[in-house]
Amino acid sequence: MNVKTATRVLDLFEAFANEGRPLPLSELGRLLEIPVSSCFALVRTLENRGYIYEAERRAGYYPTKRLLQIAEKISSGDSLLGRMGPLLAKLRDDTRESIMFGKLQAGMVVYLDVVESEQRVRYTAGAGEFRPIHANAVAKAILGALDPEERHAMLADCQWARFTDFTLTDEQALEADLALSRERGWYSNLRESVDDLAAVSWSFRFNKEWYGISVGGPNYRMEPLLEEHAARVRATCAAAEQLG
Repeated sequence: MNVKTATRVLDLFEAFANEGRPLPLSELGRLLEIPVSSCFALVRTLENRGYIYEAERRAGYYPTKRLLQIAEKISSGDSLLGRMGPLLAKLRDDTRESIMFGKLQAGMVVYLDVVESEQRVRYTAGAGEFRPIHANAVAKAILGALDPEERHAMLADCQWARFTDFTLTDEQALEADLALSRERGWYSNLRESVDDLAAVSWSFRFNKEWYGISVGGPNYRMEPLLEEHAARVRATCAAAEQLG
């Protein structure tokens, strides 16, 4: 269930992030798909709270740095994310591929942090993005660590959408893949969500919660190095467990 007002506030800030420029009320209303009158009320409320300002009279509005400052304070108080940063950055530097860090939430996997590869051709994602649990390396690593009953309950509402010819589309196929992955010592998403994407992953526990880390990139670069990348992911997860 989504709260309409909260959704509109988040959509507004995401619109500014996507456009990267001041936006007049009429354009904001169009992007948010709401009447200009509703947009005006939303903007005036945020303006009065110091979150946005009129960049130039009648030329449009833009966020102040207040939201950034609040976000930085929130981030500094996180017991895990702040300390994970250096580990994820090192894994990115060692593998030269993008690193995803996430956990299961609301029947999907949510990325808590993403450290993108610096190579021109790379896997791109963002913190806060959700991915389906049956076709994602981070999700598989966490699912594989759960007991069978908990895993079955987690998969109860899975839609089993097919994204490529390699997507696993039922629980039996996924269970077989997880069993093979546990035996070999790493989990994977091999062209299951995107045709030319591959990722390897592992999981760790922190404060009684399971988290997963994956290395992902173009299949042609990943495939020859799957074992090597998997070993680095496992070492990173082992180091992350010590943070607690």
